[in-house]
Order: sequence, then C-alpha cells, then structure tokens
Amino acid sequence: MNMKALKLAVAMVLTLAAGSTLAADAIAQLRQFVSVTRSAEGEFEQTVVARSGRKPQQAAGRFAFSRPGKFRWEYELPYQQLLVGDGERLWSWDRDLNQVTVRPIGDALGATPAAILFGQGDLEKDFVLGEGGDSDGLSWVDASPRKAESSFESMRIGLLDGQLKRMELRDNFGQTTLIRFTRLQANPAPDAGRFRFVPPAGADVIGTP
Repeated sequence: MNMKALKLAVAMVLTLAAGSTLAADAIAQLRQFVSVTRSAEGEFEQTVVARSGRKPQQAAGRFAFSRPGKFRWEYELPYQQLLVGDGERLWSWDRDLNQVTVRPIGDALGATPAAILFGQGDLEKDFVLGEGGDSDGLSWVDASPRKAESSFESMRIGLLDGQLKRMELRDNFGQTTLIRFTRLQANPAPDAGRFRFVPPAGADVIGTP
C-alpha cells in the first residue's frame, strides 16, 4: 500500500471511529440527563404529522418539571390548554371549554414518552433503548415500550452535551409528533406552586380529584 492510500485508509478508520464514539454516547447522555436533571423549565415547539398527509398541526408553549411526577405543560398556541401533574394526579384544563379532566398520575405516565421527562428515572424498566446514530447535530436514542399495551409505538430522543433537544414520537395510529425544546434551563429552584392546580369556578370536572 502506498503512502497516499495508507493516509486515506487511516483517515477513513478515524472518521468511522469518531462516528461510532458519538453514536455510542447517546444512551449515556440520556442516562445522564435523567439522573442529573432533577428539575427543568423551558419552551417547546410541537408539530403533529398525520399518516393521511393532511397539513401538520403546529403548537408551542412552555414547560417545567420536578421529578418525580410534578410538571406543568402549557400550550399557548394555537389555543390555550394546561396540563399539571402534582405528583399524585394529572390535571388537564381546556380553557376555551372550561373543562377539567383529572386522573391518577401513575395511570397517565406509565411507559409513555412523558416518563422520560417527569418519571422516576428507571428507563430500562419501561423502555428498550438502542443507539440511534447521529443526525442534525444530535446524538439519538431509539426507545420502544416494553409493554405491548402502550399508546405509542416508538420514540427517538435527540441529545447534545447531555441535554435534551428533541423528541420524535410515533403512536399506534401512524401519527408522528415532533417536539423541539428551547431555552431549557436545568435544575432551577422549583416553584412548588406551579405544580398545583385548583379547578376554576364553574369548570366541568371529569374524574375524581
């Protein structure tokens, strides 16, 4: 092998090795995020793409969480809707209808994508994790639920430097939900009041508080 060919071979090996290192780091980054990030707040942009090909649905808002089970997920666009987990119950309030739905948070989280953000942190208990490679400047983890009765089929989680950047969720109806996290601040001093919810006066409450 001549010197030029040798240099090319070495360059190819180094490139492949670097790619393998980045890809292999994705699950480690996810574990780090779950174990180290006990609370966070930020903003999100959400796009829902239907299998039928109809126009994607766009939404945006703010979120905050404090593990385990306490969170606030607030849609601001295109309409206002609020989800609050107080550690025991999940409250969902449709402002336009002034309708509140409440149910035990254990039933609401389970082996769902929300458990990545708000759950106890025992990922391998509920999910099968695999390396998803690198794309769009992120390292990706592929996750699928261990329980067949889960409402979603698969999930991809994009991370950078141990921070959550994107989630791509595919449900059992072929619908894909894309979430991009922005302005994420890790481990702020949590305001306990943000994770409490009292139904507004006159609201129609479905479920048992």
